[in-house]
Amino acid sequence: MMPGTMTFRERCTNFSADVVRLVPFLRHSVDGKHIADQVLRSATAIGANVHEARGAESRADFIHKMQMALKEARESCYWLALIQKSGLLNNN
Repeated sequence: MMPGTMTFRERCTNFSADVVRLVPFLRHSVDGKHIADQVLRSATAIGANVHEARGAESRADFIHKMQMALKEARESCYWLALIQKSGLLNNN
């Protein structure tokens, strides 16, 4: 691997960490807390599923775990777009 090149698993972990750092900046309201919980759950599930796929018991199991990671990535994109469009992010 070339210096500065991250693996897909590392990029997934970094994405999860970025979302973990984002969540405290969401507005502390009922809607902000709900969306924070949702984006945190889906974003951290991406890396968990990708890491779990490495130990898949079969090709079908690997595909299933990667499909679950893709599903969580799509959901994370939705929540992040909603955060942006709804103005829930505090500008601190």
